[in-house]
Amino acid sequence: MEKIISRSNEKIKAAAFLGTSAKARRETGLFLLEGARLCADAATSGTRIVQAFLTAPAMEKYANYVEPIIKNARECYEITPEVGNRLTDTLSSQGVFCVCWMPESTADINKVDLNGRYVALENIQDPSNLGTVCRTAEALGLSGLVVSGGCDIYNPKALRAAMGASLRLPVIETENLPEWLMSAARQGMLTVASTVSGEGAGGTEILKTGGGIICVIGNEGAGVSEETLDACAERVAIPMKGKAESLNASACAAIIMWELMG
Repeated sequence: MEKIISRSNEKIKAAAFLGTSAKARRETGLFLLEGARLCADAATSGTRIVQAFLTAPAMEKYANYVEPIIKNARECYEITPEVGNRLTDTLSSQGVFCVCWMPESTADINKVDLNGRYVALENIQDPSNLGTVCRTAEALGLSGLVVSGGCDIYNPKALRAAMGASLRLPVIETENLPEWLMSAARQGMLTVASTVSGEGAGGTEILKTGGGIICVIGNEGAGVSEETLDACAERVAIPMKGKAESLNASACAAIIMWELMG
């Protein structure tokens, strides 16, 4: 295994850039994944690993996790802990990093399960919220996740919060959510926007109707955009008895998804 000892190595610089630049991720179709368990999950779930960077202590401490990574990676490099510090996004790195190809994603409505249950996220800015929603969606058995605008699911913080779910759950990305929702509606799916009470919204019982449903969760501060609200057939609000006027986006999504799968 080739050893890299310089933080200025071109492969290390390129990998580090993937961790900090959403533009680089979009343009290359690659992302940086960190952590022994996450990288091992990627290796065993069919994610294509282009490069693996491993410190010697990590290869000894996390031998069971590292084995499938080395087996499935196209290229493997041993790195020093100092080089690992160039790649890490955490305070205490495990010394395991992979550069991976993004799973195929499509906005083609014909690829959607028309009887499925989906949550669509519009302009979510907090990567931890995005990753948490993805993890919850997989745990509750949703058919998939629709992402439009905001941070990307391959943001390092979003990947950590998702705990591998974003590599296993079908994720649909679209730049025009209203148009996509109208296409889904034409195919017979019910489109619902989550809003605060007092905006003509009904209760969550509508989420229990039969057939395919897509429910939109909006931006943390602004909520669902007017264009997307207009594109949805229904509006739903989570009943709240306390004094809080709204919920955190990931908390709202968790309740909505629970109702969808109830």
